[in-house]
Amino acid sequence: MPSTDPTTMRSVLGHFPSGVTIVTGLVDGEPAGFTCQSFSSLSLDPPLVLILPGRNSSSWPKIETTGSFCVNVLAEDQGGLSTQFAKSGTDKFAGVDWTPAPESGSPVLAGATAWIDCTLHASHDGGDHLIVVGAVQALATAELPPLVFHRGAYARTSAAS
Repeated sequence: MPSTDPTTMRSVLGHFPSGVTIVTGLVDGEPAGFTCQSFSSLSLDPPLVLILPGRNSSSWPKIETTGSFCVNVLAEDQGGLSTQFAKSGTDKFAGVDWTPAPESGSPVLAGATAWIDCTLHASHDGGDHLIVVGAVQALATAELPPLVFHRGAYARTSAAS
């Protein structure tokens, strides 16, 4: 089997557009979160979703200890928020409006196109990432066009044009 270097893999897989999410949690009464492009629906019955946090994430281990999290699907005008939450060592919630999710209390970010409040169902090894399964407890949508990431940059959907 031929070896694939990480740069080539990132370049090729970057041709697959993805939505952008921010995964949030409430840790000892303080909000925590990180940008996560790796998100997917897993099952309708029972309702399950997947997130794939990187093993080097400093935010996910804190959120994981609470047993719950909220996936915020970003709207097309939230590229700056995505960038803000992708940086380590900063106050990611500075200037960010949020309300607590109904089940977990995890932050639901103002202006997100959708949110999914979850309890931690399972976590598995996934190489340099973890495969985290969330059991959906509550969810809603604001019906706004989504933020899309494609080939290393934010993009718009045709419906958002």
